[in-house]
Amino acid sequence: MVEDVSTGDPMRPVCLNCARRVVAPRMVGMYEGLMRHLRFRGSFTNVVRLSFAQIDGIIQNNLPMEAYKNEAWWSNLSRNVHSKSWLDAGWNVKEVNLKKGYVVFIKVKTTQPMAYRKKRSSSQIEKPFTPAPTRPLRRKASSKTKLSKLYARIKNIERQRTLPKRRGGFKSKPSHEKRLFKPDEKPL
Repeated sequence: MVEDVSTGDPMRPVCLNCARRVVAPRMVGMYEGLMRHLRFRGSFTNVVRLSFAQIDGIIQNNLPMEAYKNEAWWSNLSRNVHSKSWLDAGWNVKEVNLKKGYVVFIKVKTTQPMAYRKKRSSSQIEKPFTPAPTRPLRRKASSKTKLSKLYARIKNIERQRTLPKRRGGFKSKPSHEKRLFKPDEKPL
């Protein structure tokens, strides 16, 4: 909670999300996020079930109270701003459950993103998709240096395996320590 950014009144706290809306209002429509979400989901599914809370998160705002109370709000009429968002994305509302608070959308058509949509004339013939030509993969020969390092590693691993295991997990003293102390004397 922060102080009210529009009035600067510290006695009237506002949540950060509401303060963000005052400082940097969004220029796109309120339901633009829902349209983008449905377009994304349309690439791999034909049915989407969203709870009202999920939709609130997607549009980054609360749905109007009418959406929670009236099934007619979820009608597929293109004259409504909110329904236009899912219709433009190529989806229709199939089922609304106000008691459990969820909506089921069903995909009705495939759409292109609005930026790439263009009108086709009847004289244009659509060509089938042809993938880019590929080159066969050639395996690059390993360098002699890399091969010799790998061979040395393998030999070291083999030597370590053949060394006798010491009991008790004690390591022998390094040679410089053996030279410092005589076996009879203990260091101070």
